[in-house]
Order: sequence, then structure tokens, then C-alpha cells
Amino acid sequence: MAPRLQLEKAAWRWAETVRPEEVSQEHIETAYRIWLEPCIRGVCRRNCKGNPNCLVGIGEHIWLGEIDENSFHNIDDPNCERRKKNSFVGLTNLGATCYVNTFLQVWFLNLELRQALYLCPSTCKTHVGYYEPQTICEHLQYLFALLQNSNRRYIDPSGFVKALGLDTGQQQDAQEFSKLFMSLLEDTLSKQKNPDVRNIVQQQFCGEYAYVTVCNQCGRESKLLSKFYELELNIQGHKQLTDCISEFLKEEKLEGDNRYFCENCQSKQNATRKIRLLSLPCTLNLQLMRFVFDRQTGHKKKLNTYIGFSEILDMEPYVEHKGGSYVYELSAVLIHRGVSAYSGHYIAHVKDPQSGEWYKFNDEDIEKMEGKKLQLGIEEDLAEPSKSQTRKPKCGKGTHCSRNAYMLVYRLQTQEKPNTTVQVPAFLQELVDRDNSKFEEWCIEMAEMRKQSVDKGKAKHEEVKELYQRLPAGAEPYEFVSLEWLQKWLDESTPTKPIDNHACLCSHDKLHPDKISIMKRISEYAADIFYSRYGGGPRLTVKALCKECVVERCRVLRLKSQLNEDYKTVNNLLKATVKGNDGFWVGKSSLRSWRQLALEQLDEQDGDVDQSNGKMNGNTLSKDESKEERKEEEEELNFNEDILCPHGELCISENERRLVSKEAWSKLQQYFPKAPEFPSYRECCSQCKILEREGEENEALHKMIANEQKTSLPNLFQDKNRPCLSNWPEETDVLYIVSQFFVEEWRKFVRKPTRCSPVSSVGNSALLCPHGGLMFTFACCVFLHSIALIWPSEWQMIQKLFVVDHVIKIIRTEVGDVNPSETQYISEPKLCPECREGLLCQQQRDLREYTQATIYVHKVVDNKKVMKDSAPELNVSSSETEEDKEEAKPDGEKDPDFNQSNGGTKRQKITHQNYIAYQKQVIRRSMRHRKVRGEKALLVSANQTLKELKIQIMHAFSVAPFDQNLSIDGKILSDDCATLGTLGVIPESVILCMPEEGFKGKLHLSCFAHECSESYCKFLLKRRL
Repeated sequence: MAPRLQLEKAAWRWAETVRPEEVSQEHIETAYRIWLEPCIRGVCRRNCKGNPNCLVGIGEHIWLGEIDENSFHNIDDPNCERRKKNSFVGLTNLGATCYVNTFLQVWFLNLELRQALYLCPSTCKTHVGYYEPQTICEHLQYLFALLQNSNRRYIDPSGFVKALGLDTGQQQDAQEFSKLFMSLLEDTLSKQKNPDVRNIVQQQFCGEYAYVTVCNQCGRESKLLSKFYELELNIQGHKQLTDCISEFLKEEKLEGDNRYFCENCQSKQNATRKIRLLSLPCTLNLQLMRFVFDRQTGHKKKLNTYIGFSEILDMEPYVEHKGGSYVYELSAVLIHRGVSAYSGHYIAHVKDPQSGEWYKFNDEDIEKMEGKKLQLGIEEDLAEPSKSQTRKPKCGKGTHCSRNAYMLVYRLQTQEKPNTTVQVPAFLQELVDRDNSKFEEWCIEMAEMRKQSVDKGKAKHEEVKELYQRLPAGAEPYEFVSLEWLQKWLDESTPTKPIDNHACLCSHDKLHPDKISIMKRISEYAADIFYSRYGGGPRLTVKALCKECVVERCRVLRLKSQLNEDYKTVNNLLKATVKGNDGFWVGKSSLRSWRQLALEQLDEQDGDVDQSNGKMNGNTLSKDESKEERKEEEEELNFNEDILCPHGELCISENERRLVSKEAWSKLQQYFPKAPEFPSYRECCSQCKILEREGEENEALHKMIANEQKTSLPNLFQDKNRPCLSNWPEETDVLYIVSQFFVEEWRKFVRKPTRCSPVSSVGNSALLCPHGGLMFTFACCVFLHSIALIWPSEWQMIQKLFVVDHVIKIIRTEVGDVNPSETQYISEPKLCPECREGLLCQQQRDLREYTQATIYVHKVVDNKKVMKDSAPELNVSSSETEEDKEEAKPDGEKDPDFNQSNGGTKRQKITHQNYIAYQKQVIRRSMRHRKVRGEKALLVSANQTLKELKIQIMHAFSVAPFDQNLSIDGKILSDDCATLGTLGVIPESVILCMPEEGFKGKLHLSCFAHECSESYCKFLLKRRL
């Protein structure tokens, strides 16, 4: 037994020998555990909640002894956000923008590109005080200026990303982004007057190659010149970068069906085709095609192939014109970490052109490589799962191997040192200085907040060290304070609030005995300081010990003592195996709660004690359930009625009941003499068995019907190849219309034929007015979601499978002799203007009418309201699953063009489905705890007729509609065609139902429902044959 339970039992052990009228002050102090020994720090590891004198483990350990100043605040040092000396500035990852950050860092370290962008004129020169970048160049200018001279460790590129219209939550193709942005930048700079700015993209990144085709017959060459900004190299099947370049320039033979048409020969001839590099740019971008399309899966995949590349790349063997300078040195490696082509993380290793140092740019974090050497490091260990890892090839000096590099950037090697005088223009420097000033102000503000937190923490430290030593009460005057408040007082992260003891009071405004486990007894001296500094109340002194509550608890415990002995006896009897036919059936739910039910019979008036005993027995109340609701529910629950079927007999489900011995039943019957008795030889309900067998037969038939309809209308079921009015299909001039509600209900049945009722008819009358005209125009049809378009071939099949009340179609015709392309659309039947206008007016009024509201129905026998346990599973509000409720809700009810006319279809749906629910629910009982007695809650709508309500009541109470006498507030409800709204039925109404002759209607219900289902299924089966 846990120490807390031991203390609780010891505190009330005296109640076994002391009568309530003999309770003394000593007994009261024992019940409140006043004189329990306090715990000692170091011996007690955590706070003992059962001991009000235990003041260990409440949060005091962080205050005793010396404390580091950094523990007094949760504010990071603002200097950690400051840029380090001789380092670069990082970029914030806005969610999935790491691929953008890597390219920005590569472009920033291209000094020629940065210098050219600084030369672009900007509107900032005349409106410095109101500057907001407008163009892509201005955003890039400002971003580069911050990267160059900002004091921050990292900056926010959200303005630049927003200007490009990128989705920060979705990772884009990095290689695609590089191409598109370079094209955009080139187009933007082409409008500049300065040639150094206008041509910077071509000068830095643009090269030229030619597609050369040579005829094998006559030797004629055909050239097609093309510019490139990067070379896309296939890496599949290669290990070295040079092999990838060689394959890119490899000669291709054009033979067979792929022969080349030679203009000189004027016929198709065998030929060869290859790419010749004519000129190379200063910055050579090599795209390694790691992300390829997988034909088997239909998706992109990543090739985690090791590719070796050197820091020095000689391109002279690959160009057509020899003799130039074509030696390149590696300047950047862009890495993709991850297995999938659709996710992962991008980083960049870039070489500083001024110092020759290598840096790793990982969003906000910038890391300098040691010894001016490129170190790919851990990036090569995260490419794929460990089981499929391949060994990394050995790399010689000046070479590297990577299976994550997707882009290599080479710079043309020159003898001249790079220009180190890239100066930020004055107008941009002013903006950077302004941002640096804001950053410095923020640093000062954060430092001041840190200082204030430290000062406040030191003062709290001294207070705790002083008061904690004086907290124990001992024999001196004492008071009670809640443990939660003491813990918050010792919690440095939350401000201390006034003391609030109201939650611990009993009905006599004193300390409740059950709350002693969450209270602590402290000295009066410490309490005086607490209340003087923090205020609050009420103060719980020695006078707050409630004698009335202790006496009442003593009385209840003595009553429970005999019950507990019987409870142990019954538990021991339940362990024995029942032999022969001497046992009795008892509901498992009743066995779990029988002690609680018996205790309520012993003491129905003491609500507070019942609540505390409920907690001791493991039946704690939920926070959201009021005491009145719980008491009402427990009063309605009778022992062993949880195994009654809807017909008052033994239920057929053995999972809900258990066989107990004759001795155990005798003990239980002493507490519950009126409980239903079911010996082990009693047979289950015969009516439930019949319904179970009929339900299985109907399910098999429904599956066969659903499979046939799915095969006949596959595209309609899968919502594939559907016609559209906004883009009329050319292959037909006629389209048919059905309600979308019919399509959705039919799909639900085909998907779940055992849970949904079959759809027998196409209720197109819901789309027509009383005059037989359409309720919507052709223009409205284009945007209407309450209708579905049907192909002519599908319409023929629908007419065979379903009963169609009205044919609705739209015909496309060509009008006019001069201009035969003019198209006219004619609907059959035609639009009814009068009803259309009335529908639009009715929409506003319908917004004020209720739908799916709850009403309550009481069944009356002998002029008394009795809540009979009659088919409780049929109550749609209490036993249907949430999924079934959602399926029963009409999809089109909110559509103004469909809302007013589909009442008939809805009513048919509700009626038939509730019957199917009746059949299924009788067989499959809900496993949730439910009220076995009480009124039935039904979901209704204002436009629902009284006849439909009677059908719902039939399923809920097993009373046929012609045996129901309904009344509300003394008014008889007799007009079956009237709606509930006109009859005065509003949400939360209570309707009385008085059957004609007791339960006579049950047999009528079973026969009526069975005949409806059987005749319908025979009709469909006959049509199928």
C-alpha cells in the first residue's frame, strides 16, 4: 500500500471503535494529521502529500545554498546574437527556405555580382526615411548590404522571399529555383543603362555551346548555337566529375528510326550529334542531377551516388578552341542532406574569395573550416539508412568525394587578386546603420531585463532562505496553506499570486478533511509574513478544523465497514469457478459498481461524503460533470438491468455479462432485492436472435446489390471522367442532372453496404418546383454544388437500377444561320421564374429556422412519466457513433438552390436508415456506458412533419405510429402532414407519448419493418435476375 493511503487509513482508524457522538478534539486533530512527524531533507526524496507537516520536495532545493546568477532569468545573453569578428552573417530559415539561403550566400560571395548590384539606381536615394524595397534588385541590394555590414549574427530574408512569392512552408526544387531566379535577375538588369550592370549575369555565368550534327553520307555539319548558365550533368553510373562531363559531350549516333534529314542530301541519313563547348563563363555552375524521375514509382528520387571532384578543374580538353585560359578552381559546394527528393536540408560550403578560407553556411549558423581546407564532414553520413550505406572512396590530395553535393561552383583561375574594395553605397549604408542602431537598442534592453531579473531573483533568494527555516510549525500556533501555492511561491518562473484557500473549504466554511492531502501546516509567524506580503485568504487557523465533517465521516465509515466486508467476500466468491447450472447471470458493469450503488442506498442524503467515498472507491468525478448530473445518472441506474435486452429479456451478448455462483448472488441480492434474476439455464431473448439472423441475411443481399451497382457505374462511384458545364464536352449534346445528395448517399451505400441502407430512387423532384419547373438557371448550374452531371450512357444504367421520378437534362444546340458557332443551352423542364424568385426570398427566412435540434420524448404509461428501457440503442443521439451521425446529415442542406426542395429525399433517407440502424443496433450493442432509464433525445428539424417524427419515435420506443398519442404542453398533436415548426415544437421541447395498449405496438413494429425491408430487397433481386 502506498504511504499516502497508509496515512489516510491511519488517520481514521479510530472511527472503528468510536461512535460519532464520542468524537473529541484529539480525534479531530488525528483526522487532520496534526501531529504526524515532519520529514527530514535528505531522507525524504519527494514530498509526502499525505503528511501536512512534510515540507520537503516542494521546490526549495533550488533556493538553498549558493545560486548562479544565470538561474534567475530565462533571457539569453544578447551578445550571443552579435556577429563574430571576421565572420559572415547568417540567414534565418523561414520554415523551408534553406535552399534559398544557400544560393544567397553563394551569390553574395561573388564580388563582381555584388558590386554590379550596388551600382543599380534605387528609389531609396530620395526617400531614405520611408524606404521599402520595391524591386527584386532593391531587395537583393539591401540584403547584400546587411550581409556585408550588419552587426547581427543573422538577418531575416522574409522581404526578399515574399517579393518572389515563395511558399515558406514548402520546399521547392533548388536547381529549378536557381535557373528561374537567374533568368529573372537577367531580365531585370537588362533594363539598366550601365553596361557593367546590364551585362553582369552574362559576363559571370553565361557560356555558349553548339549542337553539332554531321551527316555520315556527305559530311555536312549543322550547328545550333545555345547559351547556358549551368551544365546539367548526369551522375548515374559515374564516379568522377570528369566522367560526367565527358558523357555530356559524348557523341550520339542517329540511326534507324532516329536518322537525320540532311538538307544537302535531301533525304534521311545516318548521322552523329554532339555538343561542342564554344566559350565558358567566369563562374562555371555544374548541376549534378541527383534528383531524377523514377518510372516505376512515378515520383522523383535522389541518387546517393558518390561523385569525386577536384579543387582544380582544367576544362581545356573539353572546349573547341584551344589555347585560352580554362583552368577553374572550386569556390562552392551545395549540399542536400536527406534521403528523399521531397524533403531534407540544404547547406553550402563557400570559399571566401578574399581570404581563401572555407565556410559552412547552415542558415543562421556559420562555421569556419580549419586550415583553409574544404571539409564536408558529417554531411556525408546522413544520406541514407545505415543498412544501405556504401563505403566512401578514398580521395587523394586536392580531391573530394560526396554523395550529397548537387551543385559545384568553379571560378576561373586568374593571376590577379580579387578586388577587395566592394563598398556599400551611402544610401544602403545608412539603412544598415539604422538597423544596427535598432539592434544595439535591443541588446541594451535585453541586458537591462536580465539585470532586473537577477536583482529580483537575489531578493527572492534571501526571502526564501529566511522563511523556509521558519516554515515548520511544531507545537507553536499554526495555520494551513495550500501545497500548490507554496510550490508557486518557490517557482522562479511564475509571479507569486495572493493566497486562495476557498477551494479547500467544506460546506461549513472550514477546512475540508479530504483536502488535508493538498494542504501544508506552517507556523503562524511564516503565515503572517505571507499574508502581509501577498494577501489573500481566508486564513485557516486551528479554529478551521471542522468537527461536523469529522463526525459525519465517522458515521459513514462505520456504515461502510460492513459493506467492505461483504465486498471482500463477494470478490473471493467471484474467483471461484461456477459448476453446473447453479450460477446466475450478472452484468459486468453492475459488478464493477455494485458497492457504490449499495453505498448510495445506505446514505442518499450526504452528497459530500458520497463524493469523497466515490474517490476512495476509484469512481472519481470528471471535471466537466456536475454533481447534480452525476447524482441523477446514478439514481437512474439499477443493478443488473444492464443485461436486459430491448424486450425485457436476457441479452444475447455474453461479453456484457458474467456467471456468478449462487452464494455470490445471495450476497448481492441482500442489497438489491428487486434486481432482475437470470439463472444460468435461462435462454436468451428469442426475438433478438431472430433479428440477428435477419440482419445477417440482409447484409449479404446489400453487399451483392452494392457490388452490382459499383460495377455498372464505376466512373460515377470513383468521381472520374465527370462532365462539366463550364467546359462542355464535345462528344455529346445532352447531359442529365441528378441531385448531389442522391450521388453521395449512393456512394455511402456502395462503400459500406452493411452500415447504410440501399438507395432505391432518384428523387429529382427535389430539384423542381411544384409546377414542375427548374429551380435554378443554367448560369447557376455551373457553380452549383447540389447537382451532379450524368453522361447519357450512365443515365441509361441509372434508369435500369433506380426508380426515376423526373428526367432533368440540358441540351446544347446551335442557333442561327449566319453564325452557326453561337451555342444555346436548353433545359428540360424549363426554369420556373415565379418559384425561382420565391426561392431566393425564402432563403433569408430559412436562416432563422432550426435544423438538427434536440427534443425529448417521454413515454407515458398509466398517466405517469416512466422511463422504460425500451431499445435504448435506437436513440440516434445517445448510441450512434459520431461517424454514423455525420453520414446521416444531408450534404446539400446548406445550399440555397437545393435546401428548399429536397425535403422528400431527406425524409425517405431518414426513415429507411433508422430502420436499418434498428436492425443493426439490436445485434451490436454499444460498449459505452449508457442510461438504462430516461427520456429519449431525438434530432429533428423545423420543416420535418409529424409523421416523420412518429417514425423516429417508433424506432426509439418500439411503438408503431398508429399507436402513438402525442401531446406537448397539454396540446394534442394529430395532424401528420403538419411540420414541427407549425405545431409549436421548438428545440428542447418535451413531447409526451402515450401508447394505445402498452407494448402492443412492438409486434406491429417488427412485422412492419421486416415487411418493408423484405419487399424492397425482393424488388431489387427480381430486377437483377
